[in-house]
Amino acid sequence: MILLDYPFVSDFLKETVSRNQFPVIATPEAQSIMDGYAVNWIQSEEAVKIIQENPITPVYTNSENSIAWIQKYLPDSPLMEKIRVFKNKYQFRQLVQELYPDYFFKTAQLSELENMDISQFPYPFIIKPAVGFFSIAVHKVDRAEDWPSVVKRIQEQIQKTSTLYPEEVVSQTEMILEGYILGEEYAFDCYFDGKGQPVILNVLHHVFKSEVDVSDRVYSSSEEIIQRLSPAIMDFLEGIGAQIDLRNFPLHIEIRETAPGKIIPIEVNPMRFGGWCTTADLTWFAYGVNSYEFFFQSKKPDWAEVFANRKDKQYSLILLDNQSAVPMDAIAYFDFEALAQDFENPLHVRKVNMGQYGVFGFLFTETSKSNEGELTEILHSDLTKYMVLKEFSK
Repeated sequence: MILLDYPFVSDFLKETVSRNQFPVIATPEAQSIMDGYAVNWIQSEEAVKIIQENPITPVYTNSENSIAWIQKYLPDSPLMEKIRVFKNKYQFRQLVQELYPDYFFKTAQLSELENMDISQFPYPFIIKPAVGFFSIAVHKVDRAEDWPSVVKRIQEQIQKTSTLYPEEVVSQTEMILEGYILGEEYAFDCYFDGKGQPVILNVLHHVFKSEVDVSDRVYSSSEEIIQRLSPAIMDFLEGIGAQIDLRNFPLHIEIRETAPGKIIPIEVNPMRFGGWCTTADLTWFAYGVNSYEFFFQSKKPDWAEVFANRKDKQYSLILLDNQSAVPMDAIAYFDFEALAQDFENPLHVRKVNMGQYGVFGFLFTETSKSNEGELTEILHSDLTKYMVLKEFSK
């Protein structure tokens, strides 16, 4: 069954749910989201009963907000216990501590940060909400002198987002400080099937423009990335599965490759794939793999077949966020047509309400490896060339 919630559900997910008649829990949010679609509704009380009778019932959520429903109706269930372990970054670090005994991590309250003694901490380190989402209030600290300004920015960002996301999605109080993991960053979607076997659905390289960059501008996937990292990822997933009973359980996981074939997890997001229907939808646009169907139908991608006609291609998810000094209320609209013309093969353009969400949208693309410059350019762009400003009377 599926829990649908705001802030965003893609048309692709809606169509997949409707076509397959996957049971959707009839929350007010889901009913509003699926208005106009043929839906196989299931009432909350019936859904709770099914999950209680069969704790490994497949459940998928598109949004972090859906965790609040599970917390309300199934607070002491095995499902909620698994979510807590993965959603709280501090608890997750405790879970994998035996695997990475030398890794530094510490928890603190937001109110403690201003007066915290960080003189003995290893540098650099990362600070972020213990329960977080979408790189909100995530900062890299390179030296002690930067600490006051970092704390101030965190306080401002937490205050700004407190009205957008509930405590279950972004913690407004508890923070985690942890060692900065050197290496290239990757993200992947996966699930554990009914027998507890992990299945990888995609792997994406999270590309940064500098050492201090923590934005989500570009994620790219390719045959080389998936084939090279899959063995290490499978070893890691099997290690997690040995510690927690994971069956019919979807995950979105971020890792760093510290050496060839050696990975360390950054965080594990339970019950979903990439937020805002991003990575799962990219897997469809790029590879013809419907991650939602694969999860509910316990299917595995045939990568040899997938890449038979996709040689020397990269498939990218591009977040169109405002990294310029132009305030959002000064922008009349974002020129998506001009953006698409700057790319070799745009697969899908996703527009969102920029005033409501603070981003313009997302772009899904196919790029030949000989044309990677277009990805480098968008990575470093502040996007002002695509912003059409409002005209103000003098």
